Amino acid sequence: MVVDVAGRVAHPGLLTLPAGSRVADALRAAGGTQAGVDTDGLNLARVLVDGEQVLVGAPAPPAGGSAAPTPRGPVSINHATLDQLDALPGIGPVLARHILDFRTQHGLFHSLEQLRQISGIGDRKYSELKPLLTL
Repeated sequence: MVVDVAGRVAHPGLLTLPAGSRVADALRAAGGTQAGVDTDGLNLARVLVDGEQVLVGAPAPPAGGSAAPTPRGPVSINHATLDQLDALPGIGPVLARHILDFRTQHGLFHSLEQLRQISGIGDRKYSELKPLLTL
């Protein structure tokens, strides 16, 4: 399987790992984290999915209803929170909830094309969102 390890690691980029690999395996394969990086926000024991991105050193999700930070790169539709999706241009709280509901009902997204199955995402909206999202 192929995963994208991005952020504050020694060697970010695409990595090919055996099926069943975990986040900790991806970090090791990327040469480890840079000095001083907090990995408390990552579940190192989580099993990876082909095509996903592991973002290292990103700010932790806000606590207690704080405003979500503006995302700096593509956001994973398979792992994003409601606040992370809501912070993206073109996605408000209602559409963010539709995305999370779809993910809950159907499992992880296998392609960005599946967004078209969500109420409120037509061709135009899909074209706007595609560069902002990743698996």
